[in-house]
Amino acid sequence: MKLAILSRAPRSYSTQRLRTAALDRGHEVKVLNTLRFGIDLAGDEPDLQFRGKRLSHYDAILPRIGNSITYFGTAVVRQFEQMDVYTPSTSWGITNSRDKLRATQILSRHHIGMPATTFVRDRADVIAAIERVGGAPVVIKLLEGTQGIGVILAPTLKVAEAIIETLHSTRQNVLIQRFVAESKGRDIRALVVGDRVVAAMRRVAQGDEFRSNVHRGGTVEPVTLDADYERVAVRAAQIMGLRVAGVDMLEGNDGPLVMEVNSSPGLEGIERATDLDVAGSIIDFIDNQVAFPEIDVRQRLTVSTGYGVAEIAVQAASDLVGKTLGESGLRERDISALTLQRGTSVIPNPHSRHVLEAGDRLLCFGKLEEMRSMIPGRRRRTRKVKRLPAEPIHEG
Repeated sequence: MKLAILSRAPRSYSTQRLRTAALDRGHEVKVLNTLRFGIDLAGDEPDLQFRGKRLSHYDAILPRIGNSITYFGTAVVRQFEQMDVYTPSTSWGITNSRDKLRATQILSRHHIGMPATTFVRDRADVIAAIERVGGAPVVIKLLEGTQGIGVILAPTLKVAEAIIETLHSTRQNVLIQRFVAESKGRDIRALVVGDRVVAAMRRVAQGDEFRSNVHRGGTVEPVTLDADYERVAVRAAQIMGLRVAGVDMLEGNDGPLVMEVNSSPGLEGIERATDLDVAGSIIDFIDNQVAFPEIDVRQRLTVSTGYGVAEIAVQAASDLVGKTLGESGLRERDISALTLQRGTSVIPNPHSRHVLEAGDRLLCFGKLEEMRSMIPGRRRRTRKVKRLPAEPIHEG
């Protein structure tokens, strides 16, 4: 295959290892500076310019997008997606992972275990927010910090309140998060490639430092994950839209707690800690998946007038409960079930013999009018403008 590594650091360890792994496997590979691209929207087809010239054909790209160029970098990746070029890290996956609040919202929606987290902006809400996550000590995180920068441990309620007030005064947005004391300054970095963890290491903070990042002096050791930790790491990466990711987890009393999903994980620390060819695993995965470029499914499925995508929840009182998909009558109504979600399990392309249970959620494609009748009604706003009341303003 012909592969482009999008990177502004061609001499970095990670970029060099990925380039070497691709060359060793007989692939054609080039390292392209992300900022030298131009997005061409003038022609009939999506296109890209590089250094002022039309970009030649590539089978796949491997984005290594730094935090400082997330907006432009994801725009370039998105254009490659429009050109049907395969990428293991989607543009929306990179965007999701860069915003800690957005990432936490997405992961919590899918019941991924995380330290209790809250987000407020008004000074009057800060103390209540700290109490909601279990009280002091608490961890305060800037939304766009990296490598442990912008992560502060506040030992008392007064200190936490003062730090948050100071950060808010400088227009910084912060997350307030429970301090997981049982992790004891340790965390796990799992390197996810596709649907498996190819390498994992435990990072241990030094001295009184609670942040275990290698950049902050933390030490590393190889670790073999049990099935629960591996499952959570893979699922978190996939939910975020990333097929190559570094998933950072704390070892909580009740199991793994995801802290962060990194879309451009460094390879030096984990390869040296585990002595495993992580770069080679990434290249092999891309080679196997290159025929399946990222497709904006909702965009493609909604171009037909009257058709669209919707999620149908099977309510306890629904007459669908106890019926198989084949007996549900969906096909007769021109509705196809794409996935069936039951708890945290997702069944792709469910068979007609699957028996529906209360609480199941069906991701469907079909006639919008037919699906609308199967979705509980929502209270609609009154369109008619009412007359102004006799007392338009009330005191108190």
